[in-house]
Amino acid sequence: MKCRRVPLEATVEKYELNKGMEDGFELWSDVVTKGWINTDSLIKIKNEIGDYVCPYIFHRRGRTFIGEDDYIITDSDGTRQVCGEDKIFKRYEIIE
Repeated sequence: MKCRRVPLEATVEKYELNKGMEDGFELWSDVVTKGWINTDSLIKIKNEIGDYVCPYIFHRRGRTFIGEDDYIITDSDGTRQVCGEDKIFKRYEIIE
């Protein structure tokens, strides 16, 4: 069976620190030692107690860590995801 994605309006925002766009932060050391992801482009922030942390959003598949130049997409049904700058405007067209 072949299918086409149903059009769905979404809000697309480039990630900015201190704007409350993320759902939380994970210790950098845990991301590196517990994850099976490429950490090269992930955002790494020093928190108030001196630990390095990485921002993420939480969705039905778990956590997605936010990288440099990533965008946060919020679909009209409230579903959120992260998309890289290299793919965002190949998947989404600007309507306003």
